[in-house]
Amino acid sequence: MHDLKVTPDMAPVIKLARHLDIPYSWISGYYPGLNFGRIADVMSGKLFPEIPAATELPPDFPMRAAA
Repeated sequence: MHDLKVTPDMAPVIKLARHLDIPYSWISGYYPGLNFGRIADVMSGKLFPEIPAATELPPDFPMRAAA
């Protein structure tokens, strides 16, 4: 299987999701084919360091159940 490449549109969502402690598995589930390494590359600044985190997640993004 070919790994999905991170695009500039994906980076802000990934950054916000991780800042909200959303697991890597949920992020890769939202972007099928995206491996954990690419998520880590975004978070470490290796990919798209100049792009800030999104202000909100997409409405269809998987969210935790209310506690």
